[in-house]
Amino acid sequence: MLNTNTIISSLLLFIPVSIAGHFLGWESSTIFITSALAIVPLAAWMGTATEEIAVVLGANLGGLLNATFGNATELIIGIVALNAGLIDVVKASLTGSIMSNLLLVMGFAMLLGGLRYKEQEFQPTVARLNASAMNLAVIAILVPTAVNATSIGIPPATMQNLSSAVAVVLIVVYVLTLLFSMKTHSYLYDAGVAEIEMLEELAESNLAPDSPDHKVNLPLWVGVLLACTLMVAVESELLVGSLEEATARLGLTSLFTGVILVPIIGNAAEHTTAVTVAMKNKMDLSVSVAVGSSLQIALFVAPVLVLAGFALGKPMDLNFNPFELVAVAVSVLIANSISSDGNSNWLEGTLLLAAYTVLALAFYFHPVIEGLV
Repeated sequence: MLNTNTIISSLLLFIPVSIAGHFLGWESSTIFITSALAIVPLAAWMGTATEEIAVVLGANLGGLLNATFGNATELIIGIVALNAGLIDVVKASLTGSIMSNLLLVMGFAMLLGGLRYKEQEFQPTVARLNASAMNLAVIAILVPTAVNATSIGIPPATMQNLSSAVAVVLIVVYVLTLLFSMKTHSYLYDAGVAEIEMLEELAESNLAPDSPDHKVNLPLWVGVLLACTLMVAVESELLVGSLEEATARLGLTSLFTGVILVPIIGNAAEHTTAVTVAMKNKMDLSVSVAVGSSLQIALFVAPVLVLAGFALGKPMDLNFNPFELVAVAVSVLIANSISSDGNSNWLEGTLLLAAYTVLALAFYFHPVIEGLV
């Protein structure tokens, strides 16, 4: 019987298909779809390789490696899109990643976990700390946007400098959150329990041996991580290169594609993990995956992309579309409200999914709304 990991790994077949399609001149929508499908298993294998290497490195270095590579796929896609000048798509994908993790992933996890178990519990103290960090992320996006909205003719260079300075602050905060969670207050996060649970998940999958104390082949997994990173870069080039023409053929806007489709592609493996562990009554780990990924996007990936834009000479800043800002604020507000009490049920999961659906519909019809205004 096929399990989720086998199905995801079978999508590796789309790597040669997408590359062949590029050289044979297939239409852009076909290349877009096949390269998107190819990125999903590569992201999953990157995650597995990172976890295997983390076992060898130990709790602290392993946790740092997981934190760094946790959203490597989104970061690579973002840098490729940034280099191609698709600034609006990059900003939309950041918005979409935060929305997707807080509403779609956590929503499905709470819904499916709640259908199997009447109520599930997780650490409320950590939920409140994460809520505070996400509030900071909203402020960091709000301030540059507000400065632009309340100024007349603000020079792009000024906005870039402001965004770069804010990005440095966010990266410092991100480093401090890692220090807090892995060193000074690691007991709040049950780091040891989470690590054991993750090893159990690996042992149960087809991507790791059955024995939880198996010997890790470090050179092999380092090679897998490097190879997958390289292939994600190649497939991201194909994805981004075909994005504008493909979305036009499919009748989609670049805003909808960036907010909805790109985050789902990059986060597919993490989405599967969060839902799977929730259905095994490990909601602590599930919430950690969903909210932790959002924090990485807001406090690490977004600032790195701003600084990368500065280095590449691309005008990447934190001045977002006002509606994107509304979407992020709404996502953080409802996610914080639902997770603050430290327990969940299927109805709360449904509420998160309903919020995501409403926002997705709004982004789909956004050009029509904009035209009427």
